[in-house]
Amino acid sequence: MKSLHAPLKIRLIYALLILIVIILGLLSRKTVMIPLIVGDVLYAVMMFLIIRFFLLRSSYRKIALISLSICYLIEISQLYSAPWIDQIRNTTLGALVLGRGFLWSDMIAYTIGVAICILTTPYLPMQKDTTNPH
Repeated sequence: MKSLHAPLKIRLIYALLILIVIILGLLSRKTVMIPLIVGDVLYAVMMFLIIRFFLLRSSYRKIALISLSICYLIEISQLYSAPWIDQIRNTTLGALVLGRGFLWSDMIAYTIGVAICILTTPYLPMQKDTTNPH
């Protein structure tokens, strides 16, 4: 019999993982030796973890599709320019969340990040009884 607290415990672990990925992503932007693509890969990993946090029992494929779609939509939204959204993008938080300019390389980085999640998430110890992998 599963513990009723198992989903809460798993969500707490995901929250911790999200925090770690955010910290690593911020550090990747501050360290010259780390290629910029690493931060974009971590952005997609963070998005996957956030969606997984809320949709714990959903399949990895569904989580991947949702998180990758969000990343792509945010990137594509950077093709749009208007004073109100440019003001948001010119803030630190706005730039981190919405980005500043469309790059095809970011789309590749997001795909790599989500692929890493698909390949690694099923092997995390906390995944044994939470979802259908497909």
